[in-house]
Amino acid sequence: MTANFNSTVGGQGNSISLWYNARLATLAPTLPGLGIVENGIIAVRNGKIAFAGLQEELPGDLAMAGERFDCAGRWITPALIDCHTHLVFGGDRAMEFEMRLNGAAYEEIARAGGGILSSVRSTRSLSEQELTEQALRRLDTLLGEGVSTVEIKSGYGLDIETELKMLRVARRLAQLRPVRIVTSYLAAHATPPEYKGRNRDYISDIVLPGMERGHAEGLIDAVDGFCEGIAFSVEEMKLVFQKAKSLGLPVKLHAEQLSNLGGAELAASYSALSSDHLEYLDEAGAGALAKAGTVAVLLPGAFYALRETRKPPVQMLRDLRVDMALATDCNPGTSPLTSLLLTMNMGATLFGLTVDECLTGTTRNAAKALGLSAQTGTLQTGKSADFTIWDIERPAELVYRIGFNPLHAHVFKGRTIKP
Repeated sequence: MTANFNSTVGGQGNSISLWYNARLATLAPTLPGLGIVENGIIAVRNGKIAFAGLQEELPGDLAMAGERFDCAGRWITPALIDCHTHLVFGGDRAMEFEMRLNGAAYEEIARAGGGILSSVRSTRSLSEQELTEQALRRLDTLLGEGVSTVEIKSGYGLDIETELKMLRVARRLAQLRPVRIVTSYLAAHATPPEYKGRNRDYISDIVLPGMERGHAEGLIDAVDGFCEGIAFSVEEMKLVFQKAKSLGLPVKLHAEQLSNLGGAELAASYSALSSDHLEYLDEAGAGALAKAGTVAVLLPGAFYALRETRKPPVQMLRDLRVDMALATDCNPGTSPLTSLLLTMNMGATLFGLTVDECLTGTTRNAAKALGLSAQTGTLQTGKSADFTIWDIERPAELVYRIGFNPLHAHVFKGRTIKP
């Protein structure tokens, strides 16, 4: 399904709009499970939810709506949130896909100059306009599944100008489409060829001053890094996080994807918003995440594309009550995935997540992973009116189906995006 992102209706001005005759999965933490409300109604005023609950409990002052939309018994969930993407990049890495099919390991490809560095060359060569045009195609696919919020990382520039170029493109996407974009500065993604073997010089020459410039220009919402044997050590990431802290920027971290370097514990020590991947997470790391309230973002697309066998310790995370989110990790090499619906199916099939965990992981917990819990992710009074209307009989269908999009329409800040 291709949505028409230039056609929006509803939620105009100060008038009240009602979506009634609906079944709601509110994801409200005050309710059990998915927070289901049968015979539900949502009232929207000034782009925010004024009421979400039982139709018979709608306050009288909200009943005199200027616009009413009969949902005909359809389900409404919070709009989906993709909380980990590398959506802005140049080129593709289909050749490396073939290499992996022929047995090459991720580390082997990276050390041979492929992997991230291949995308760096392509991204550096393109203009902001060219990067925008390529990114819009991927973004539109996500929006066509009812996604309202997308996190976008830099990390394919590895020089100051290209890293900032990527972030400017990410900001531009929010002007071109009805979507909330959250940016992450990921210059500590890899070491470029010109700094091979000199990680600390790269951090001091590029990562830190680039962070200062990006922050001054208002381009950075959070700071990220890749803590791994083929990327940056814990001690090197500390330099990045200390700078972020001095600028008042929250942090997150790619950690424990290919080995256990203690990245999750590092992230937790800086009260990180999230720690992502986590296939090699141990009990100490999981405990640190639980104590810090850091979200564990699981990325089954990368697990699948790399044909990994070590799964993240989902039961340990459950036992320690670590909030889990799911995301596409959309990127040109290790997760060329632009479907959050498929990501939920992968989370269930590959990692053993429940339906409730998959839906919570792409709404409420995904919002928490971006520091947006007060704004979006649940159907509650005061939140942004971001929700999705589905042609389904039960919420499990959103996780169960493969390659099928049951979107009826979605609403962003009170405006209905017509499919």
